[in-house]
Amino acid sequence: MLDPDVCYQALKARDARFDGRLFVGVTSTGIYCRPICPATTAKRENCRFFLSAAAAQEAGFRPCLRCRPETAPEHGSWNGSSNTVSRGLSLIASGALDQDDASVDTLAERLGVGGRQLRRLFQQHLGASPIAVAQTQRVLFAKQLIHETRMPMAEVALAAGFGSVRRFNETFQRLYARPPSALRRKTVDRKSAERGVSVRLRYRPPYDWNALLGFFRARAVEGVEHVDVDTERYARTLCHDGAVGTLEIRHVPSDRAVVATIHFPNVRALPAIVARIRRQFDLAADLVTIGTQLAEDPWLAPLVAARPGLRSPGAWDGFELGVRAILGQQVSVVAARRLNAELVRLCNRRVPSETASPGLTLVFPSPDDVLAADLSRLPVPGARRRALVHLAEAVLADPALFEPRPTIDETVSRLTAVTGIGEWTAQYIALRAARDPDAFPASDLGLQRGAALWLGERPSAKVLLRHAERWRPFRAYAAEHLWAADAAGEQRAP
Repeated sequence: MLDPDVCYQALKARDARFDGRLFVGVTSTGIYCRPICPATTAKRENCRFFLSAAAAQEAGFRPCLRCRPETAPEHGSWNGSSNTVSRGLSLIASGALDQDDASVDTLAERLGVGGRQLRRLFQQHLGASPIAVAQTQRVLFAKQLIHETRMPMAEVALAAGFGSVRRFNETFQRLYARPPSALRRKTVDRKSAERGVSVRLRYRPPYDWNALLGFFRARAVEGVEHVDVDTERYARTLCHDGAVGTLEIRHVPSDRAVVATIHFPNVRALPAIVARIRRQFDLAADLVTIGTQLAEDPWLAPLVAARPGLRSPGAWDGFELGVRAILGQQVSVVAARRLNAELVRLCNRRVPSETASPGLTLVFPSPDDVLAADLSRLPVPGARRRALVHLAEAVLADPALFEPRPTIDETVSRLTAVTGIGEWTAQYIALRAARDPDAFPASDLGLQRGAALWLGERPSAKVLLRHAERWRPFRAYAAEHLWAADAAGEQRAP
């Protein structure tokens, strides 16, 4: 629930800590804004406060053209209040309600709840229905593309998930009392389309970009990924629904955002690609809330204080992460990187010449690619080769294998049912691919070594798991701090 008095004080102060957490609808103008909007603050009696942009839009308010609600940091996903809502938002962002045959009941079935319960949870935590959330995301994403790119309006409509240009035009005419083209800024670079579609994706600070970049650099697979140390940029190839493209990510700290430049032949895939980027770079995390809870444990507090912006790096694709995890069992990061590069070369799925760029010439293999490859040439034990085959077969049989379940135990149980995937691998996949903030691979040697710097001796997985109970539901972030401590070799008094 929102306290109107607190919300109004945040609005008057233009407090950035509330950006994305609440939206204000002004009854005298019919507009809804972010709390940091530079416009003159409305009178208290004219303000209504909402948990989400969808709730404000469903109440009849239209988005502000000055503060642009579509650029607010993500909301709802990481407040720890509802795992079901968090998972539902992730699926909606990936386009779960954009298909013609999509429905709330179908979404609820994927989440393991009833349709009525899902609607109630969304209303409770976001103040809007799942359909309203999906429609609002569609409109706001379209508005962002209009502002930040030179894409033709027909392509913007397709990219945002509108069924037709006519419906796209009608929606914007109703919301803004003007056609979509009237919202396009004249100062946008007209050559931007030639360089790909670039969108700004905001986050809530603090944000340790260098730590994330270091993580991806250490694991970058040759031909698939490239990290430019001089420009501090990350680039990779990608495959979605059979089409191949590339993307580049750079950090803009002054804007509290990362800029993603996407080269992809199918504009309809843009929302799903952007959703993956958000997960991979952990843009939705509220580290202030997470850090405050973890710091309640005096054992972990010094680590959180030393790295307040430490994020939990994600994976581009669940199957890719599963392959990386299997090949990374009982070997170093360097060796795992070399094995992944060998598998990529073995499958030899190349980027079309018109899309390829220096250092980005190969695509990470799909399940079909792995099953068709001669894995006997891969220098790993036979059990590991068989695990790759079992994983590929499991993904083809169940494309939702890597979607998070209601609890981490259910997620891990589903993954360990695949032959060759044990507890550690399942927890690691849950952490990086399913993006469960409570995943915790307690048997990991790096975590145990990180804990030993405080305990004086390396704890067993059982002891570490028992201690980690106090870090729930953010054990994944505690794991990141322990890994960072181990890598730095920090010493603390027991």
